[in-house]
Amino acid sequence: MAEAQRSTYESVLRLRDAPFVAERPAYFSPAAAAQDESNPQGAYAPFAQILLPLEYTGWIEECAAHVTSCYLGDWSSLHKVVVRGRQALDFLAWLGIRDLSRFEHGQIKHHVQLDQNGLVASEGILCRLDEEEFLYTAGSGDWLIWQLSQGSWDAEVEDVSPDRFIFGVQGPAALDTLEKLTGDSLRDIAFSRSRMSRIDGVPVRVLRTGISGELGYELHGPTGHANAIWSAAVESGRPFGLRQLGLRSQPVQHIEAGIATNGLDYLPASILTPGAPRQFRRGTPGGSFVPENGVTDYFRKPAELGWGFRKGVPDRDFLGRDALAADAAEGEPRRTLMGLRWNAEDVSGILTAHLGGGELPDPMEVPRGRGPVFDQVLAGGRRVGVSTGRTVSVNLRATLSLCVIDENHATPGNEVVVLWGRPGTAQREVRATVAALPFKPDRRRIDVSAL
Repeated sequence: MAEAQRSTYESVLRLRDAPFVAERPAYFSPAAAAQDESNPQGAYAPFAQILLPLEYTGWIEECAAHVTSCYLGDWSSLHKVVVRGRQALDFLAWLGIRDLSRFEHGQIKHHVQLDQNGLVASEGILCRLDEEEFLYTAGSGDWLIWQLSQGSWDAEVEDVSPDRFIFGVQGPAALDTLEKLTGDSLRDIAFSRSRMSRIDGVPVRVLRTGISGELGYELHGPTGHANAIWSAAVESGRPFGLRQLGLRSQPVQHIEAGIATNGLDYLPASILTPGAPRQFRRGTPGGSFVPENGVTDYFRKPAELGWGFRKGVPDRDFLGRDALAADAAEGEPRRTLMGLRWNAEDVSGILTAHLGGGELPDPMEVPRGRGPVFDQVLAGGRRVGVSTGRTVSVNLRATLSLCVIDENHATPGNEVVVLWGRPGTAQREVRATVAALPFKPDRRRIDVSAL
């Protein structure tokens, strides 16, 4: 299995512009055999290179699982890059905006990487495996790989993407499920920490993460055991109400938790460089937003996504620092990340438009659409922001989205209008209310020792 995954992965990258199936092979999760047993519809869609099941038992209960019980989801599609060597830490500290001077073994940090203009080029999770060894997992690690090749750092990089699986288990029953699965007490793992454990004798790393805004974990392990571990996780979680999470429901939780997603809520600035993501090759953004300055209007500064600095730009050296300092001196950026709650009546009118007369607007997929969609946000007829990630939340019984909005319109409770539909279509105005993020309580850091 491990050899087959690596061979297919390398073929997909080498033949990424070749015709699908005819010359470029289909690439499935290393747990595809186990997942197929619970995929009655046999429907798949791509997450990066990997094809994943769209649904297992239905998107409504899958979308609710991280709040009511827990889910088992597959994030093996993420790029997984190991950086090791004497100057590995120095390189990573220069490449990202986070302070890595106190970085413990097993600790996890959100690693936001900028270009020289201070725009987000890549972002993901960085885990310290050993004194001189780190794992970066993200939608793409190509920016990191390219930047390392441009310097003279005493460090090396290894793409281990096809060699390791990543399974997410998120929700209030996640701890019970994983302790039954591993036979190990995991209550010593604090938020943003990790350590090794075993499942049926197979070494796995257990990471405590929080992409759902709830108590949650990731399992990282060897590809060759992915099917067996997926099946064992399903059985361990069954008494606790675990649901398998299909790709259709996978991105919904990010919006509820107020987390912007690379390639969906913004485009990485690296797409214009030799460090462009190889994983995401297709599509152009949809929606009503019309860029005035070309593709760069889809790029974002870290502060526009909630990843800025509380006490000003620090003095330490990192890529893009000078651009951020210049922005700060000019009072930039003047936009911030907020949430939007869409008016239910206006949304219903779009969802049911095909049942009445008149021109048909762009359809609204539920629970959310595939790919990036950027919509204009208006106040008094003037553009004041950009909405992304529109999704139906069954947990909050509302239609929600993220919004990068001018600061003078960012007060929770402010009324704005979202323009729905691509230019040239029968566009609709949807009333919306500005909301603070996250949309629901943040339970990621719950004290599990007391459970």
